[in-house]
Amino acid sequence: MKTALTIAGSDSGGGAGIQADIKTMTLNGVFATSAITSLTAQNTTGVTAIMDTTPEFLSAEIDEIFTDIRPDAVKIGMVSSAGLIRAIAERLRFYHAEHIVLDPVMVATSGAKLISDDAIETLKSELLPLAEIITPNIPEAEVLSGMSITSPEDMVTAAAQIGRNYPCAVLCKGGHQLNDANDLLWQNGTARWFNGRRIPNTNTHGTGCTLSSAIAANLAKGFSLEDSVRRAKEYISGALAAMLDLGKGSGPMNHAFDLTGEFVLGPDGQAAPEYRCSANYQGYNAKADSANPAGAAAQEEAASAEQQPSASGPSSQAEGRPAENTGEGGIQ
Repeated sequence: MKTALTIAGSDSGGGAGIQADIKTMTLNGVFATSAITSLTAQNTTGVTAIMDTTPEFLSAEIDEIFTDIRPDAVKIGMVSSAGLIRAIAERLRFYHAEHIVLDPVMVATSGAKLISDDAIETLKSELLPLAEIITPNIPEAEVLSGMSITSPEDMVTAAAQIGRNYPCAVLCKGGHQLNDANDLLWQNGTARWFNGRRIPNTNTHGTGCTLSSAIAANLAKGFSLEDSVRRAKEYISGALAAMLDLGKGSGPMNHAFDLTGEFVLGPDGQAAPEYRCSANYQGYNAKADSANPAGAAAQEEAASAEQQPSASGPSSQAEGRPAENTGEGGIQ
């Protein structure tokens, strides 16, 4: 079984951070391990307390993983201090880690910085050179490129600038009132759009964590970078489309929307309506989309398969070759 390591903070509410990463990796068919950078006391309405681990302890966590269950891919989420960033970079270099996916959590949607300027500079100098791909949102791409992004053309220019500055691919995420749910992948001097249509779901907590973890899981299984991005967008589309509604604020997605089998059933023999196996499931991917007949046909074909494609690698007979992604993502 392939494995993936998430290095990130804990979200006590379960919608983002380590908790979202582990659920995403598991539901995408790899064994998930973790190294926790910080503890947060939070729920869907906000964060009330944060306690960082020490660089020494974080290094020890990473050591225990690499010396026993070596990961086939690594996802890095929010890291709040320069010391923790340096500890991660040193250990990943020491173990020659592969398939590093960096979600450079630096700037909120509002534009407010989430980590210090010192930590941002350390992130750029220590972690970006190690990454195979980074997944910035629009404000983060502005920080990394040093330019303002106000149009799809700006997204291309900014991603190209980041790609020239650092030896990694760049997935510049749309949203943030720009370009709807269309994401841009810049790789080896070439731009590819993953076009999407926003799913009308306000419960989007953890979308960035989920996307980057799904990419890491698919890289661990041996998919190409483009296929890993495509599959990650399809997965997050389903998680959003399940329309899970928990908590009083911006709630989590249903990471297990595609889970089937007897252990998701209740005492009445029925699954919760948010699960695809339920007859009541109303997710976007389970609907016939009149605007995309090919996508609806692909959905019917996938539903008849004996195995779940999300848990298979590129050589699996269950995989086939899905139709080109239409990117119904809604990445925030």
